[in-house]
Amino acid sequence: MGHWLERNIVEPGKLPLLLALAAFVLTFVVTRVITRLIRAGRGPFGNVKAGGLHIHHVVPGVVLVVVGGFGAVAGGRQGFGAALAAIVFGVGAGLVLDEFALILHLDDVYWTAEGRRSVEVVVITAAMVGLLLAGFSPFGVNDLSADELQDRGAVIANVVANFLFSLVALSKGKARIAIFGVVVPFLGVVGAVRLARPGSPWARRFYPARPRARARAGLRAYRHDRRWARLSRTLQDWIGGKPDRPEPARLPGRR
Repeated sequence: MGHWLERNIVEPGKLPLLLALAAFVLTFVVTRVITRLIRAGRGPFGNVKAGGLHIHHVVPGVVLVVVGGFGAVAGGRQGFGAALAAIVFGVGAGLVLDEFALILHLDDVYWTAEGRRSVEVVVITAAMVGLLLAGFSPFGVNDLSADELQDRGAVIANVVANFLFSLVALSKGKARIAIFGVVVPFLGVVGAVRLARPGSPWARRFYPARPRARARAGLRAYRHDRRWARLSRTLQDWIGGKPDRPEPARLPGRR
């Protein structure tokens, strides 16, 4: 394990990326735990306010991202400075993306159904960085044997091919398949050959004159969402907490 870490992480200069990912995930987990305790009224924690203004944790997150990003550019890829900048950047990114939905909607939707978007973005970001970290890239690794070069070259060729299929899947409205299809064999192909989701760029471009394709795409999307939406919501609620229930609508003139 130590040899693999030295050869594939430290030697190619991926240690800052590993530290940033660890800080990112840990910050998100700790932040969610604290916010859920505040919501439940437990523990010593509370919302940060200044003059009656609620200071969201995205604010210090942006500051840390700026400091860590510029520190990483100035400090290079090696040494204590690079490691420290990576940790600062990871902490800031965790705070920012935990409130991604707030930035997207420009409203405090943290505990609403729209707030689930933050959990989705954090999970996808962590997965992508993890895949990048574990990638078998030959660049930066010294003294590779002929077999290692051949193996890693084949992996890179597969990634390039998968990337092209993933672009097609992305145009068909299948973002998750497109992201993971870059590195998972045949996943991008599956997303590329199947019908596009209604409203996707592919559907708008190629389905206007194909009513049967539009009908099949709508039916397939409905069945897919019906099958997997509940599981997805359950997983998001487990990670980020259940959103608040919307208040029931009141009829005009009634109290």
